[in-house]
Amino acid sequence: MKKRTSDKEHSGIDFKLMLKDGFFIVSGILMAAFGLNGFLLPNSFIDGGAMGISLLITEISPLPLYLLVVLVNIPFVALGFKVIGRAFAIKTIIAILGLALVLATVSFPEITQDKLLVAVFGGFFLGAGIGLSIRGGSVLDGTEVLAIFLSRKLGTTIGDIIIGINVLIFLAAAYLLSVETALYSLLTYLAASKTLDFVVEGIEEYIGVTIISDKSAEIHSMIIEKLGHGLTIYTARGGYGKKGNHNEYDVIYTVITRLEIRKLNIEISKIDSKAFVVMNRVNDTRGGMIKKRSLKE
Repeated sequence: MKKRTSDKEHSGIDFKLMLKDGFFIVSGILMAAFGLNGFLLPNSFIDGGAMGISLLITEISPLPLYLLVVLVNIPFVALGFKVIGRAFAIKTIIAILGLALVLATVSFPEITQDKLLVAVFGGFFLGAGIGLSIRGGSVLDGTEVLAIFLSRKLGTTIGDIIIGINVLIFLAAAYLLSVETALYSLLTYLAASKTLDFVVEGIEEYIGVTIISDKSAEIHSMIIEKLGHGLTIYTARGGYGKKGNHNEYDVIYTVITRLEIRKLNIEISKIDSKAFVVMNRVNDTRGGMIKKRSLKE
């Protein structure tokens, strides 16, 4: 009986996740299509990545965008199957075919011809669409898959590879279209990439905080009682001086939001002004007491 109940629970969770992923992917397709047909395509603007390559080829050839979106992303989907996995590749195929279908069948009005508005809002809607598709477990632009693959082969960072690819795309746009179009397209890319970051990582930024202090017990109590956060305590050994003297101490690690940084620093200073504090950006969190926070001074 317990096994059957567990199987039903797992099935329910899987179904909810499937619906959630489907909602993100469909929403992403619609927003990306609106950004492309409503802003970028009518004004001959491009973006970075695989989508930028598709837009650029559309401008210099008779091939329609909906066909190029599929053709350009085929090698990225195949690579995604190898690098990330089957489920990712299947979802990506569905997302890209869905985007191509919407681009081919749905007519969006041209919103504006103002170049600055086209660059900013075209990038915004395209970035939001790509970000939502990523939240759903797929991609509408396969450039990052290529960057992951090359970073493993070449030993470089994913960010460096993406920048290199986009530099080539915008140089090609400057040569084949115009320098002005390339510059506006660069603005489109920046708007899209920032929007994508917000959609994928969330507007609320989390900060991981490591604290080393002789008064760790008091700081421990303060974080729990005044900030309302959970924390982790682990024992470490430090070395200093020419002789490499070692001493043991407790290290506190907790995760807060950026809105709580000032309050935490003030409270730590009250307890131990000489405490060693290291803060690092955390892209996302799950579980724990991070949601149960207090911003009261």
